[in-house]
Amino acid sequence: MAEGSSGPPDLNPDAGKVSGPQKTFQGRGGRRTNFQNINSGQKISEKMPKSKETQTGCLIEQLSEEKYECMVCCDVIRVMAPVWSCHSCFHVFHLNCIKKWARSPASQADDSSEGWRCPACQNVALKQPTTYTCFCAKVTNPEWQRSEIPHSCGDMCGKKRSGLDCNHPCNILCHPGPCPSCPAFVTKTCVCGKMSQPMRCGQASVLQCDKVCGALLNCGEHCCMQVCHSVACQPCQLQVQQVCYCGVTTRTVPCGTDKEGFDGVGHFSCQKLCSKMLNCEAHRCQQVCHRGPCQPCPRSLSLVKTCPCGQTPLTKLLDLGYAERRSCSDPIPSCGKTCNKPLPCGSDDTIHMCQNLCHEGSCGPCSLTSAIRCRCGSMTKEVPCANIQIEDELVFTCERRCNKKRSCGRHKCGELCCVKVEHRCPMICGYKLNCGLHRCQEPCHKGNCEPCWQSSFDELTCHCGASVLYPPIPCGTKPPECKNPCMRRHECDHPVFHNCHSDEKCPPCTYLTQKWCMGKHEQRSNIPCHLQDISCGLTCNKMLPCEMHRCKRLCHRGDCLSEDGCQQPCMLPRPYCGHPCSAPCHRGSSCPRTTCTAKVALQCDCGRRKESVPCTEAANSYQRYAAIAMASKLSDMQLGDSMDIGPLLTKKEQKQTRLECDQECATLERNRRLAEALQIDSSSDPFNARSTSVYSDSLKEDARFDL
Repeated sequence: MAEGSSGPPDLNPDAGKVSGPQKTFQGRGGRRTNFQNINSGQKISEKMPKSKETQTGCLIEQLSEEKYECMVCCDVIRVMAPVWSCHSCFHVFHLNCIKKWARSPASQADDSSEGWRCPACQNVALKQPTTYTCFCAKVTNPEWQRSEIPHSCGDMCGKKRSGLDCNHPCNILCHPGPCPSCPAFVTKTCVCGKMSQPMRCGQASVLQCDKVCGALLNCGEHCCMQVCHSVACQPCQLQVQQVCYCGVTTRTVPCGTDKEGFDGVGHFSCQKLCSKMLNCEAHRCQQVCHRGPCQPCPRSLSLVKTCPCGQTPLTKLLDLGYAERRSCSDPIPSCGKTCNKPLPCGSDDTIHMCQNLCHEGSCGPCSLTSAIRCRCGSMTKEVPCANIQIEDELVFTCERRCNKKRSCGRHKCGELCCVKVEHRCPMICGYKLNCGLHRCQEPCHKGNCEPCWQSSFDELTCHCGASVLYPPIPCGTKPPECKNPCMRRHECDHPVFHNCHSDEKCPPCTYLTQKWCMGKHEQRSNIPCHLQDISCGLTCNKMLPCEMHRCKRLCHRGDCLSEDGCQQPCMLPRPYCGHPCSAPCHRGSSCPRTTCTAKVALQCDCGRRKESVPCTEAANSYQRYAAIAMASKLSDMQLGDSMDIGPLLTKKEQKQTRLECDQECATLERNRRLAEALQIDSSSDPFNARSTSVYSDSLKEDARFDL
């Protein structure tokens, strides 16, 4: 963001509660514009307010000086660039930027799939911006004049002001930001209508007098006794007694309760049987306490026209010889047919019928079975209809547990055969609050816990007592900061460079000192006081307890050896070959008899073949060589000669074991002897003309004649 540039103030109180780019606003005054006096019709010249709190003046200044930034691209809005202004918060954006924002998924409203949100105030708009208009939306693609406000048409604004009952249009030139309050004077009446006085139309205060309201309350009988007020009158608080429709139950309620339900006798229903005597004077009303007169007797002669099952008219039964009914108390004759009335049992596609003969009263239990569904609808089972007595028993509870998340978003419901729409979590949150001392006792919820509500009424001081916080002190408040040097007792005597603090331990001492390394090899300088173990990076080189090896670790603390002891290879020579033992250090015991794995360099007699073999293989070769030599010596001894076997048993001869020459060695030896006989220098190149000739002059002369 460029220095000195910012956006207009956010007028929407909810704008700070949502995520999105936000800006602060700074202004330095306003420009001259024309106001029109609505009452007199005269034009007067006034200055735009120079207060930094005036959003319109700040917008005009920053747009004119090209210091206002688009909240989407964070680039400065030029005076010639097409723009779009929000009708809710009045932020100004580049037209292309707001088009891209309106089409992006980040701008979509959360509660519906339609509409998009303003980047500043999050106000949802259904229509996407398409054209570049002036601030009052009367001119498309306005042309900018240096004497006018940028992006303004230069004509009268004419927009409706923000007042609830103001009908005067805005009388200043087309401008950004909200329209100013209406300056016209009108006559306003107080809330109760007993007093009126002239005041500005845009004045937000409500006019009230000091007289009693006197308006008729909701009961229609009493009047309001409060002084002239802006809100609606309170309901009548006078307590009266009301009787139910059947006249059995009474209650005490505020006057005016259930005024619309009054039928001349009662005001409410007690939800009990009416039991009033019907007009027949033989039966009582079986309906729930109801409003108005009771219905005629359901067994009266005028209502009963058929048998109980409703299949045969009574006139036909009279023709068959049945007795005629004289009153509602006489029984209703039966036709003798199967009742066939639908029973409450059965499934959705099968309806069970009553199989009894035509009868009065309720039908008997059904002998069939019904497929009933569990409460959540995932299982069904067959149940005898005789066991189904009431409608609530038409469902059962299955063993399927609900896997839906509860309202907290962390726990699952887990109830059997759950049919809940909102799964509220009954568990206690239990998370630690911001104070770090108490835990949240609210039901498990989403988001952060509320701040700890507990407070202390003791003074809170720093460690030295110089700084004090006075009660009440919210729980979790840290001790106040203190600028005095720390007065605690420290382990060293160096100067203290940190202030008084509330931590249990003081910061480490950083005073630079001289300290020996862990191995006592050298003294290091400029070492902070709090550092204890310092390594110089050199090899320890201390003599180990075995008195044969030295420690090869870098400068360290503690003992040089581990629990396993010295594991360095033994360097004592072997008795047969002279190579080191190489077994792990075994002080106090003889070297183990193991195979020597040291590498020995062997070569043949002519020196062409060279190999590096383990010492064991070299010893085997030497033994073969010694056996052959001894066999030849023994054959000489049989002829009377003597022999010395000492050289065959020395270690020096064993180390000088030779490889056998092969065919290539013999070829090279023959070539060497031939070159020596012919006096050929093996180091010269026979194909090089400049090389020294080895032929005699006479031989060269004979060769020239042959050519």
